[in-house]
Amino acid sequence: MKGTNNNESCNCKLDTCLFFSTSKLAREFGKIAEEAFGKTGLSTSHALILYMVNQEGELPQKEIGEKLHLTPSTITRFIEKLVRKKLVAKRTEGKNVFICTTEEGLLLQEEIIRSWNRLHDAYKDILTEEEALQFITISSKLIEKLQNQDN
Repeated sequence: MKGTNNNESCNCKLDTCLFFSTSKLAREFGKIAEEAFGKTGLSTSHALILYMVNQEGELPQKEIGEKLHLTPSTITRFIEKLVRKKLVAKRTEGKNVFICTTEEGLLLQEEIIRSWNRLHDAYKDILTEEEALQFITISSKLIEKLQNQDN
């Protein structure tokens, strides 16, 4: 039985729904990223954290979470896994926790960079550089405005 179509009902079209489109895009990128990062043995989130720490040598855990827009419990869980693998170390100073690079973690840096390049290569021929920058700009605007609605 077909539903009724009246003026008060929502005309839901998946192909014009920003939420559906971005969710679908995130799933597709997720598949590509998993393949690109397969050689590291890390998820993209773990690899990004390790990359950031390796670049700086040491970062406050709170700053990593803020940069990646992850909740404190999620960033703690991700970092604990990297600590167990001996890819990063933790240093506590008062209430602050700092994440430090390790020799084992540094050894993965080149492979992480190659993985990011493979990920980029997977979509670089789909959008022009200008289109990619426009997409990032629009996405950033949406994120900022939606986050400010919560405050």
